[in-house]
Amino acid sequence: MPRGIGGGRGRAPVSGGRGRMSGPFAAGPGGSCVCPSCGHKDPHVAGQPCYLKSCPKCGTKMARG
Repeated sequence: MPRGIGGGRGRAPVSGGRGRMSGPFAAGPGGSCVCPSCGHKDPHVAGQPCYLKSCPKCGTKMARG
């Protein structure tokens, strides 16, 4: 069989072990959502991603913090 065709280990390349968007494996239910613009913090609600929430002070999309 020519080199480079078949005979591999059958595993996908390792991507560094991080989740989507280079974040942690799973942030868990606790923590807070933080506004990247003004720094306002809201408690994180399980099942509701922070990036879908808008900051109540300035309207910017929140981020997990």
